Amino acid sequence: MAVTRREMLARAGAGFGAFGVNALFGAPARTTSGALAPRTPHFAARATRVVYLFLNGGPSQVDTFDPKPMLTKHHGSPAPSGNLKTERLTGNLLKSPFEFRRCGRSGTEVSEIFPKLGEHMDDICVIRSMHVEQPFHEPSLFMFNCGHRIAGHPSMGAWLTYGLGTENQNLPGFLVLCPGFPVIGPQLWTSAYLPAIHQGVHLPNNEREPEKLVRHLQNHELSPAQQRGQLDLLERLNRLHLERAGGDPQLEARIQSMEVAYRMQSEAMDAFDLSKEPRHVLDRYGEGDFARGCLLARRAIERGVRMVQVYYGNGQPWDNHDDILKHRELAADSDAPIGALLSDLKSLGLLDETIVLIGGEFGRTPSVEVSAVAKVHNGRDHNNHGFSILLAGGGIKGGIAYGATDDFGFKAVDKPVHPHDVHATMLHLLGLDHTRLTFRYSGRDFRLTDVGGRVIEEILA
Repeated sequence: MAVTRREMLARAGAGFGAFGVNALFGAPARTTSGALAPRTPHFAARATRVVYLFLNGGPSQVDTFDPKPMLTKHHGSPAPSGNLKTERLTGNLLKSPFEFRRCGRSGTEVSEIFPKLGEHMDDICVIRSMHVEQPFHEPSLFMFNCGHRIAGHPSMGAWLTYGLGTENQNLPGFLVLCPGFPVIGPQLWTSAYLPAIHQGVHLPNNEREPEKLVRHLQNHELSPAQQRGQLDLLERLNRLHLERAGGDPQLEARIQSMEVAYRMQSEAMDAFDLSKEPRHVLDRYGEGDFARGCLLARRAIERGVRMVQVYYGNGQPWDNHDDILKHRELAADSDAPIGALLSDLKSLGLLDETIVLIGGEFGRTPSVEVSAVAKVHNGRDHNNHGFSILLAGGGIKGGIAYGATDDFGFKAVDKPVHPHDVHATMLHLLGLDHTRLTFRYSGRDFRLTDVGGRVIEEILA
């Protein structure tokens, strides 16, 4: 079957084909032009990078970062004000099986299942009054990742590289680490109507070897000189087409994507090779996909990648409808990597300029979920009315808890915060006015915060 040159470029641009050779063969990388070149922000920035640790599935706020003594007191009884509407049927109040402890000089209370994370609470702001519109995974995932409840809008990482570019032209500006895919998958890191160069690059962090982590990156068939000849020819053909046909943003983005991916040959193998880490560092992060993801995130941030997002795993692991005790296992697997990442960023002097965001797409009900088919009735339903996330670094005030849910942890009642507010605040710290970071598409100026969002001044250092 015949394939047109445009189709060939489209297929090549979707992966890691042959790219520009400047950095690989000694010539300086083209860092002064192109869609990913560093850009001056709207105003002086406090932060330059973002790490987003996504605990997909919906961690329970009342079992992690929002202690509720009244929930313990009224365990087994109906909620005095009744249960709020959520996805599934819920019954009486269910106390947390975990103890809470005061941590750090601030005394912020954290569940016993996060001892390592608890050591960093003086650097962390707990927002306890988050809320989203719906108790369903898909719209809430879209909201936190793309600022809208429906598909078809750019992800936060795409907006960041669109607005700021990236500091390292030999690596992608936006990396996404997940063994496979969370619910929805690549639409959560899409560039949508932004130029395709801003799409997140997915790396399967269940792989240990760099060449498996980024497949087909190394060309074992052609010499550097042969690759150079091919790329020079391809570059001339592409530019000739652009000159004759006029502006073609998609083709231009593919050309730039190919250049970035080829330059990755000079740096990615080193950046993603965890065998170069000392044994004691590997031991601190621990074993498992999430541990590898957190360590890879640190190595990428060190090298100037703009944003790294690490999903806890495939699907929705924190979605514990049947037994909330599973949170203990999940926390045991994630606590050490998160603590090690925060420790490393701080000791390397990177935490001050790196925003770390930790959380899921919603929380869970303080009442038990009632099911006709579940063997164990010790779980919690989705809760969009009130839940917690964590923010650290990059100009965030540490050692504080902002906002509050009601006495049982069901609904945000003090200083409610929407994901648009979180996005606006993060963009502000990165030197971007969220109302000015726009892209005209289909006759309208779109932005990450849609038509909402406010900077949460009270949590800024």
